[in-house]
Order: sequence, then C-alpha cells, then structure tokens
Amino acid sequence: MAYPTNYRYTREHEWISLDGSIGTIGITDYAQNSLGDIVYVDVPKVGDAVTAGATFGSVESVKAVSDLYSPVTGTVTATNEELKDSPDKINEAPHEAWIIKAELSDPAQFNVLLDAAAYEAFVAEEQ
Repeated sequence: MAYPTNYRYTREHEWISLDGSIGTIGITDYAQNSLGDIVYVDVPKVGDAVTAGATFGSVESVKAVSDLYSPVTGTVTATNEELKDSPDKINEAPHEAWIIKAELSDPAQFNVLLDAAAYEAFVAEEQ
C-alpha cells in the first residue's frame, strides 16, 4: 500500500495529516497489518491534552494490545465515534479511519516527522 505523501509519520506507526492547526491522527497500514483484526480502540476525551511521543490510547486486536503514541503536542478536539462500534474500519482503510483530531500547540512539529518516503524506508528496515 502506498503511504499518502501529504501525511507525516512516526516510528511508532502513527500518521498525521494537517489542516491549519488541526491534526488528524491514525495508524498506518503497516501497524494495522501487524496487529491483525482490531476489536477495540481506547481513546482520550475531547479536551484532553496529548504530548508528542507519549501514549494517548491503545488499539486492541485479536493478537495484542498496542499503545498509541501522539505525533504532536496539543489538545484533543474530536474522537472518531464510529470506531466504538466498528473498530475494524481501521483494518479496512487505515489511512482514512482516523482515531483522534487534535489542535497542535506548535504546528511546526508536523514538519519534523517522517515524510512518506522516509517512513517507507523505515518500514522496509523493520521487515
């Protein structure tokens, strides 16, 4: 699967897209593929703070529970309510099924994350 070039990525396999100061965050195809069938997503509440590099929730699959790491620092503005009843949407379309949206404290944080080419190279090394 090609990784969207307008997204940025973390070494923990999260993606973020940016619209103004609002970041939309999810997990990559590599992450969902490694996890297997996702059965539950634990997310913070709207208004909660997230910190770059710190956990903000978890994804539970039939294989394991995996922490979610925020690519940026900011405040949660929305959670994907659809995932409560259909967490498998992440497996179906990982680069469309977002988990949270957050207002970035410093939008410049977006630019220091991995671009698509760098992320693909990182994943290739992991395999």
